[in-house]
Amino acid sequence: MRILIADQIHPEGIYYLKNAGFDVEEKLDLRNDELMNEIPIYDALIVRSKTKVTKEIIQAGTNLLVIGRAGVGLDNVDVVSAKERNIKVLNTPDVSTTSVAELVMGFMISAMRHIPQATASIKSGEWKKERFAGKELAGKTLGIVGIGRIGNAVAKRAASFDMEVIGFDPYVNNSERIQSVNFDTLLSKSDVVSFHVPLTESTYHMLSLKEIRKMKKGVVIINASRGGIIDEEGLKQGLDEGIVGAVALDTFELEKPFSTVLAGYENFIATPHIGAQTEEAQRRAGIEIAKVLANYLRDNKS
Repeated sequence: MRILIADQIHPEGIYYLKNAGFDVEEKLDLRNDELMNEIPIYDALIVRSKTKVTKEIIQAGTNLLVIGRAGVGLDNVDVVSAKERNIKVLNTPDVSTTSVAELVMGFMISAMRHIPQATASIKSGEWKKERFAGKELAGKTLGIVGIGRIGNAVAKRAASFDMEVIGFDPYVNNSERIQSVNFDTLLSKSDVVSFHVPLTESTYHMLSLKEIRKMKKGVVIINASRGGIIDEEGLKQGLDEGIVGAVALDTFELEKPFSTVLAGYENFIATPHIGAQTEEAQRRAGIEIAKVLANYLRDNKS
């Protein structure tokens, strides 16, 4: 059975598939039309986030049995079209939990202690100690929106900093580490709010200026889930009004090409969607997608 790898995965994942007897080919950076021409001869396709598996590509995959996404989200795969063709779509939802949770904690500490700004000041030759007086995490309330794997992982780490953790999730009523509250209560009580939800119709711009005006003055807002969850224009206004004390974002509404109205704010911290970009997470993703895809092919070969 033939497997096409269209985005780079960890070499151990490729080794696993080849060692299991599959015919594996890596063809990276294919244009949409090139992938459409290549896909008919393959039984399986592996991508990460770069390649967009569109309806047209799925329809061209006349022998395609399974699509593997080495990562959490399936934003770049037309899951509906795959289901119509009875093509299985697999992903690796657990592999980046630790990496994203650790980034969120890094955001929290950086925002509360002004680490990026102080670093920039030092590099410019300044020594303005009084300018960077910060706040402790201990005793603060963390509001987690989305009580899933990553939300719980963040809660576990926040507890070790002696933070009180509350959370909102319409699909999860309780958690060992998180006290469930409604969204308005979370907004009004939290010193730090961190988002861990997928981007859907119901979560698009779930935090806008209307919601921001219900929050504590000086609140820290973090998003390491998906761009579009937070209205960046609303965030800008929240910063201008002095409600928002700091913003830390790993994801944005416009990433390619990148653009944000927040770029000029000193209390804005950002990374270029690197939540899962650790050596450990990438290795786990490559190996895990290889294993689940190989098992599916073995169980479904004609």
